[in-house]
Amino acid sequence: MSTATSGGWGTLSNEKEFSSMVSKLNIEENAEKETGDDKPDIPDAADSSLIAKIFRKGLTNDKCSLEVQRKDPNNPLYSVKTFEALKLHPDLLRGVYAMGFNVPSKIQETTLPILLANPPTNLIAQSQSGTGKTAAFVLAMLSRVDTSKNFVQALCLSPTYELAIQTGEVAAKMSQYRKDIQLRFAVRGEEAPKDTKLTEHIVIGTPGKVLDWGVKFKVFDMKKITVFVLDEADLMIATQGHQDQCHRIHKQLSNKCQMMFFSATYGQEVMEFAELIVPNPTILRLKREQESLENIKQYYVRCANHEAKYAAITNIYGGISIGQAIIFCHTRKTCSWLSAKMSQDGHSVAILSGDLNVEQRIAVLDRFRAGLEKVLITTNVLSRGIDVEQVTIVVNFDMPKDGENKADCDTYLHRIGRTGRFGKSGIAVNLIDSEESMTICKDIERHFNKPILKIDTDNPEEIENIQS
Repeated sequence: MSTATSGGWGTLSNEKEFSSMVSKLNIEENAEKETGDDKPDIPDAADSSLIAKIFRKGLTNDKCSLEVQRKDPNNPLYSVKTFEALKLHPDLLRGVYAMGFNVPSKIQETTLPILLANPPTNLIAQSQSGTGKTAAFVLAMLSRVDTSKNFVQALCLSPTYELAIQTGEVAAKMSQYRKDIQLRFAVRGEEAPKDTKLTEHIVIGTPGKVLDWGVKFKVFDMKKITVFVLDEADLMIATQGHQDQCHRIHKQLSNKCQMMFFSATYGQEVMEFAELIVPNPTILRLKREQESLENIKQYYVRCANHEAKYAAITNIYGGISIGQAIIFCHTRKTCSWLSAKMSQDGHSVAILSGDLNVEQRIAVLDRFRAGLEKVLITTNVLSRGIDVEQVTIVVNFDMPKDGENKADCDTYLHRIGRTGRFGKSGIAVNLIDSEESMTICKDIERHFNKPILKIDTDNPEEIENIQS
């Protein structure tokens, strides 16, 4: 396979965890955001998506419902229960199994027959991280390549350098037994060849670089592209200039090119973007069932101040058996203060906040999942979809609130949903130090129609009862 700045495609096909692969990528540290340590820590959507993809080992087991809207409702909708049923090239099938995919995921069952059918079908799909959608469109690209033709035939756009590299890693691993398939990054640090055309079959890159290579320098013929993938479309829209660049690239493609469009969200702006990019599509929407609160016991504790909150945590640790815990704070400053206090008292503590770059955050999460630290203190930067089986308790040191200081119910659900996973029971404790936070707690209770019970952490019997 052709080499790239990140360390070479060939090295990426080794059997390694994605988190160890990231160390080769020269991912730049995040510039310090305008928010200081005593301001709310705002998560970056692209970083969160990347971290969830890299950190996740395998597919989610969450239940989901599948909604398919076909351009011709009279055509039958096929699904497959095995990868063998797709009649893949034997070496691609071998690569799929080498990656740990034993049976197709929910989205793969339906999308792969659509994407691999002849004549090719255009697709718009809504799905979150962990559903197997990256592997689905990568497999479609690899399957469509004609290796007897040494020019670019498949093009995949990602909103950031890091997400493009991660997609490339999936392609490299899946095609590790197809040495005849050549891939190329079109990302920062990569230079377009001078006075020659690309001979690789698949290009994975970011919009600006692809626009330069394909339109300005013409190192590959856009009219010869047979498969076009636009991934993470909602993040494309959120990034200045990307949407316009995608349109300009799209205009260069043949009307016979198969179009695939993926987005985690499917709001009005994304829908309008999709309609401009993808003609006559099959539309697939994968809806995760809402994270359940059924397995989670919820409590609140009235506290006078930060010190009283810390005393409540200490008493909880003294009264019940805790596997691993995640504690959510509003600011980096509170994270640092709490970490210092707990470390002084002998707890093994890790911090995850927005001042860490992507590689550092993944390292923290890997150590926490391995059990090297028992307490993870974090802000809202903790990615959705990050699940650690041993987490038995979540503590909201600060209640989640939106920009208007109202209850942020979605964030609350995301936070306490880190426990009570995999069919196990979990505990959520909310530490309340003001009337504002008490109001937020009551609003959340009303929103979900689930009781949040008051406990006195100075009473050992009440603490024991929360685990019964």
